[in-house]
Amino acid sequence: MAANTFTSKVPFYQSRRFQNIIKNVIVYVLLIFLSFVFIFPFFWMLDSALKENAQIFLWPPQWIPDPVAWGNFVKAFSNPQLPFATFLKNTMILEVGIITGRLLSCILVAYGFARLNAPGKDFWFTVLLATFMLPGAVIMIPKYILFNKLGWVDSYLPLIIPAWFGESYAIFLMRQFFLTIPRELEEAAVMDGANTFDILRLIIVPLSTPVLAVITVLSFKDIWNDFFTPLLYLNSSSKYTIAIGLAYFNGQFKVDMGPLMAASIVLILPLIIVFFLAQKAFVEGVNLTGLAGR
Repeated sequence: MAANTFTSKVPFYQSRRFQNIIKNVIVYVLLIFLSFVFIFPFFWMLDSALKENAQIFLWPPQWIPDPVAWGNFVKAFSNPQLPFATFLKNTMILEVGIITGRLLSCILVAYGFARLNAPGKDFWFTVLLATFMLPGAVIMIPKYILFNKLGWVDSYLPLIIPAWFGESYAIFLMRQFFLTIPRELEEAAVMDGANTFDILRLIIVPLSTPVLAVITVLSFKDIWNDFFTPLLYLNSSSKYTIAIGLAYFNGQFKVDMGPLMAASIVLILPLIIVFFLAQKAFVEGVNLTGLAGR
């Protein structure tokens, strides 16, 4: 019997434990490789920000700056023709105006789609989803003509006011999240004498912190990086945003790469800070917005 037991023993390389080890090794190798691929552009940007222009374009690359060109940061933010303090102020005006309007308007519309009963509600929600497929270039010229007729060109109104009338993707995410909130909470609030506004203010919004964080972070990123829309509507350089200001590093005949990378490093930090501050709620919101199947 001992001999039969010995001969029937499975070789180690065919065992489940060995297969799990191989699977984990492959997964971790792929994760490390993909992490390197995604982080390499940021590393190259940081490395270039600390080099002189002559070192940036060397081949093979010189990975360690020698000497370290800290002057690129001074040169980037001391140029009187590129007032980044003004660009930052203008960008924050848009951030506050657009995000505030988007949250307030989308909360109301999404609550209506998720909770209130109205004829044609499902049809209009389908129309809302259909707007996802509408390219921005299709409505670009009509929007510009409209805002020009209103006299809003070269102001922040064409950038801020549309956000106060809702945004389809944010409404979709909020509706999906609102559907996961138990209706029993609203029914209990109604029995205590709460009206619709009280339910929205005291129950729905406090419980919706994750999805609100998702929309806030995504909106902050989009506004911060938006180059074309401010360029289309703003004519005065005193109203330019950070994205437009960075474009001015591209000269007609050359690009001052060192200061450009230095400015990019500094101006990307707010995005990183905002994400890490809201990371927990952001990840939770992304996971929960797809749970409602109704």
